[in-house]
Parts: sequence; structure tokens; C-alpha cells
Amino acid sequence: MSRYVRWARTERGERTRVTVTALLSPVFLVLLPLAVALGGRRIDRCLGRPPLPVGAAGRVIGGAASTFGFGLGLWSVRTQLGRGRGTPLPLMPTQALLISGPFVHCRNPMTLGTILAYGGLAVAARTATGLAVVMALAVSLLAYLKLLEEPELAERFGEAYLVYRRRTPFLVPRLTGRR
Repeated sequence: MSRYVRWARTERGERTRVTVTALLSPVFLVLLPLAVALGGRRIDRCLGRPPLPVGAAGRVIGGAASTFGFGLGLWSVRTQLGRGRGTPLPLMPTQALLISGPFVHCRNPMTLGTILAYGGLAVAARTATGLAVVMALAVSLLAYLKLLEEPELAERFGEAYLVYRRRTPFLVPRLTGRR
């Protein structure tokens, strides 16, 4: 058993989990969205890039994707804090294997929500730089999940995780078929 897995099995109290999550939430709910939308637009202007050519319908779709993404992300965090007895942070991982709530549809609903939220926001704000930053962060996050988190979950939760991994899509939920 790796040292991280032994450490990850240490359960933190509910007050600690909620406090840490609440203290970090402004970063993910305010600062990063502002950086993507306003920072992206400012960098686009400095680089002489025109706004993304998405019309009103594209801006509405971007806004809807962002709203859905934030909702999915918040549902995932709530499930991690409650049923999972952990946080979204690798420093305080869940103590229970989550296979209910948003985790029924895909193994990484918070990541899907994050990509939709920030990507939709970049489209709604019409910023190519913001969208490029979101895509670069998405690739990094997906690599982390595949290369580090999945092996750790397999070690920590064993056969139960392996069965869940075989049955549940990594990121994009199935629209039809068996779950």
C-alpha cells in the first residue's frame, strides 16, 4: 500500500471538510470565472484577436452550458462532502467510493461540470484566449485523473472501484443503454 493511500484513508471531520471547501470555493466560483471571461477578453484585445464569432444563439448556448456545468459541479461537491465524507481536493479525498448521485452517470462529473462551466463561460464571453486556457486546463486535469487518480482509487477501493470503472463512463455519460 502506498504512503498516499494510507494517508488518504484518514477521515477528516465534517466541520473541517466543509470549512476548507467553503474557503476555497471563491477561487472556483468567482476568481477563475472572472479570469476566464474578463482576463481572456483583455488578453484577446492585447493580442489584437477579435471576439469569438458566436452569435446570440452561441452566447445563450455558452451561458446554458456554464449554468449546467456549475450545477453539476456543485452537486458533485455536495455528494463528496456528504456521502463521500471527503472533499474534491486530493488532500482530503473521499472515504467512500461514490457510485450514486452524479457519479451514476460518469466517474468524473465534477470535471465534466468544470469543463462545461468554464468553457461555456468563455464562449458566452466570446474569448478565444479564455477558451484556449480552459481547454489546456481540461487536458491537464484529464491527464491527472487518468495517470494519478484512477490508479490510486483502484488501490484504495480495490475490486469495487474496478467494477465501477468498467460499468461507468470516464467523462461523457451514455445517453442510452445500461448504467
